[in-house]
Amino acid sequence: MAILDWSVLLITLLFIVVYGSWKTKGSKNVKDFIKGGNEAKWWTIGLSVMATQASAITFLSTPGQAFHSGMGFVQFYFGLPLAMIIICVVFIPIYHRLKVYTAYEYLESRFDLKTRSLAAILFLIQRGLAAGITIFAPAIILSAVLGWDLLTLNIIIGVLVIIYTVSGGTKAVSVTQKQQMAIIFIGMFAAFFIIISYLPEDISFSKAIQIAGASGKMEVLDFSFDLNNRYTIWTGFLGGTFLMLSYFGTDQSQVQRYLSGKSIRESQLGLLFNGFLKVPMQFFILLVGVMVFVFYQFNASPLNFNPAATDAVKSSVLAEEYHSLEEKHRHISEQKKELQFSFADNPDDQSIKEQIKVLNQEEIDNREAAKEIILKADPAQEVNDKDYVFIHFILNNLPRGLIGLLLAVILSAAMSSTASELNALAATTTMDLYRRNDKHERTDMYYVKVTKWFTLAWGILAILVASVANLFDNLIQLVNIIGSIFYGNILGIFLIAFFIKMVRGNAVFMAGIITQVLIIWVFQMDILPYLWLNLLGCALVVILSVMIQLFSKRKTV
Repeated sequence: MAILDWSVLLITLLFIVVYGSWKTKGSKNVKDFIKGGNEAKWWTIGLSVMATQASAITFLSTPGQAFHSGMGFVQFYFGLPLAMIIICVVFIPIYHRLKVYTAYEYLESRFDLKTRSLAAILFLIQRGLAAGITIFAPAIILSAVLGWDLLTLNIIIGVLVIIYTVSGGTKAVSVTQKQQMAIIFIGMFAAFFIIISYLPEDISFSKAIQIAGASGKMEVLDFSFDLNNRYTIWTGFLGGTFLMLSYFGTDQSQVQRYLSGKSIRESQLGLLFNGFLKVPMQFFILLVGVMVFVFYQFNASPLNFNPAATDAVKSSVLAEEYHSLEEKHRHISEQKKELQFSFADNPDDQSIKEQIKVLNQEEIDNREAAKEIILKADPAQEVNDKDYVFIHFILNNLPRGLIGLLLAVILSAAMSSTASELNALAATTTMDLYRRNDKHERTDMYYVKVTKWFTLAWGILAILVASVANLFDNLIQLVNIIGSIFYGNILGIFLIAFFIKMVRGNAVFMAGIITQVLIIWVFQMDILPYLWLNLLGCALVVILSVMIQLFSKRKTV
């Protein structure tokens, strides 16, 4: 990277850390530190909620997801607006009326302490793991850029987030997230328009869409009932709605964002703002990935986008074998380039379209063969390169200054999401576990200090998780898989609390434990796509709770 890129990157990140620490220093009590003094306006809440969900993984993985699989991933978010409406009508009024610090406080008033503790612990497990991944994602980027080891980068990123999160709590997170979202929007729009400008002169945006469509990248909607297909209309509206209900309604990292609102109305407007802007935002980020795909139809692309994997195989005894696959890749790319120009001029010619499909499959097969050779050369290498696609494009094609801005975008997203998670983890640990079981009389400032220490502790744990993390099929999928394993169960417990008054604490506690064991088993056996685990977990805990409650009544009679 050039000096200009380093300057843009460092100035942006230091501004966020210094501004967040200065603007919010000196919290006087727990309400200030955990709920931001209940001063947030609806636009601050909306941007904060969006920034919490939009981690670095969103801007790192989503374009790569679109590059490989197209626009279908957007269906994952179709249930979000519906979930926002339900939360605004049901969840927010209850939380504000009870003046809770965390979502799990409500469960004690409805059930008992052990149910509150169970839900809090399930949240801490899944969010603690997710926090580590949100640190790990940008560490991969800088590792590719700088050649530094991942451990050093995990520590640097984690420490930057810890500084202002410990300093200012919820208010620091909300204040900095507005600046972070501004940087994110500017950077992504700049990247999009530059990609379009880099296409050949006679390839307009509409022709680029046609070219992407010919390779199946513009298939947004899938109405099939195939359970092997992760992303369909049905998984989005059913599994996605339940996931979003649980995430935004019961996950403290999100609940804490709108608990800081000045009123119920401000919180509701903030969530609705997020609900109706999030789907277009994800669509746009996926479209950026599709345009990167179109760009590489006319420009050279690597056989594998992970530079470390390429270097490993080229320095091994299999270098010649890999080189022959690279030559084949170049030959396929040249053929595709000629066909894409022909298709742009004759979009109704089905024969050209069929030839492109054949070459696309040849390219996929060639890439898979390359992955096998890389693993033979070094089994420890990561051959799944989805998460490296966008960063490769940024580093090798964008002008100076913009590279630094795009890296700042991804790191800003990582910092905002991680800060929200650490803030929520600390608040839940303090209020639901420590303070609730502390038998001594303590001052408010004592619990502020305790929350800061827990923030530091969770930050260190997140760095440790990041240090042992590996790429999964795709980082954005990994975060959602972790959430889907736990979220359905937690959501079901809350729905029982809201709507099924006959169920008591013992029944829902037992059902929650049984459900969690069953969901982990279903996931390990790979019986269902992970999004359906949200619906299954929710349904299981509701049904089991009712059955256990009815059985216990009969037993007492």
